[in-house]
Amino acid sequence: MQRSASRKRVAVTGASGLIGSALVRSLRADGHDVLRLVRRPARTADEVEWDPERLYVDAAGLVGVDAVVHLAGAGVGERRWNEAYKKKIRDSRVLGTTAVAQALASLAEPPEVLVCGTAIGWYGDTGSRAVDEDAPAGTGFLPSVCVEWEAAAAPAEEAGVRVSHARTGLVVAREGGAWGRLFPLFRAGLGGRMGDGRQYWSFISLHDEVAALRHMVDTPSLSGPVNLTAPEPVTNREVTAAMGRVLRRPTLLTVPAPALRIALGDFAQDVLGSQRVLPGRLLETGFDFAFPTIDEAIRAAAR
Repeated sequence: MQRSASRKRVAVTGASGLIGSALVRSLRADGHDVLRLVRRPARTADEVEWDPERLYVDAAGLVGVDAVVHLAGAGVGERRWNEAYKKKIRDSRVLGTTAVAQALASLAEPPEVLVCGTAIGWYGDTGSRAVDEDAPAGTGFLPSVCVEWEAAAAPAEEAGVRVSHARTGLVVAREGGAWGRLFPLFRAGLGGRMGDGRQYWSFISLHDEVAALRHMVDTPSLSGPVNLTAPEPVTNREVTAAMGRVLRRPTLLTVPAPALRIALGDFAQDVLGSQRVLPGRLLETGFDFAFPTIDEAIRAAAR
């Protein structure tokens, strides 16, 4: 992984979330200055106020930053999907990205790079077909959100900022996200495959996710989409087996597709869908995965 030796000033949205908090810790541990965008008046020197719903960012607080990593957005798997929550998912991403991009474009000297967190939801259901960053957008709700989400960064790009979109897969972590819900179930011996288990899950360890975001900041050739997924996507059946191996628990249960549809609403089609996504651009630019396999990623998260 390439790292700049110089001290950077980095602004982060979503700094209290699973990925954002880990990124902030990593940057500060290496001596970088971090500004956190908060949705209230700033109370300390390391905070910048913003309100994505009003398209407001205190742009004066961003003067002198070298990079912005934009990770904020309503959790995709946190609630059962209905039309109101789908609107929240879309607005939190599109309006938030628009607010950040417009604020950066307004600066006399904008930062070098804006890394926008998006998602492999861009590709839709790819079945068993492997895709990289050259693949077109899929169809459905999440792909349409991702298209709008990435397009919303255009003002920053037009102002000369290098814009790179971090299309993140399923982050393997105990602390939160979708995997944070799986760990307690599997530890209790209640884990099992979802549906027929043949759908591909493109995962990435939390450690590699943070390292990849930093790689994107520090690598001038990385603009446009970058898939943040491990090199070897696995099926849900293989994930289930790996969780059982690592946690030493039985994995005999199956969650049938109809039950998932009742519990998750429209989100069930994405849980049951298949995304076999490869990290082409990370590998091309020399990124080194610390936990490339599913067993390694689960073990790292289970520590």
